[in-house]
Amino acid sequence: MIREILTYPDKRLFVRSNEVSKFDEKLHTLLDDMYETMIDSEGIGLAAIQIGEPVRVLIINIPNEEDVQDRANLLEVINPVFEDKQGEAIYQEGCLSVPGFYEDVKRAQWVRVRFFDRFGKEQTIEADGLLAIALQHENDHLDGHLFIEKIGFNKRKKFDKEYKKGLKQPRPTGRKINQESSEKTA
Repeated sequence: MIREILTYPDKRLFVRSNEVSKFDEKLHTLLDDMYETMIDSEGIGLAAIQIGEPVRVLIINIPNEEDVQDRANLLEVINPVFEDKQGEAIYQEGCLSVPGFYEDVKRAQWVRVRFFDRFGKEQTIEADGLLAIALQHENDHLDGHLFIEKIGFNKRKKFDKEYKKGLKQPRPTGRKINQESSEKTA
């Protein structure tokens, strides 16, 4: 089921998410709903808090060389713990909860993360490049933070001013009305 994505400045986005303790059908349904919502919104990652569920769950699906998001490559991360971060990288980030805004953000180039899969089996992943960036971005959501908090004081002031001005006008959701139209709905 496709869920509504919370958008800035919704206060729920700033809540620290709770650990998952039950790896049950309810969790599996949440993960499936998150995937459908992320794909429908044309995102590459989504944290559960972005759909109003304050649990430490995130998903990432980086497009392959053909720019296709193959579900077989879906990464489901529950209760992530970053064991190591190295290097430095600057990537232009966007966020489904801050639609239409993109900015350069500095993060670690390489990460090692321990987490659980949907069945409660412990996993470890080492990642660099876009996957490392996405893991850090989505994990920030679980801690109640948005990428706009990392963009520097002057850029943040400009963002806040422009975003508040934009709140007075209808904003596109990113969802297409139909296949033939490139218009967006409010």
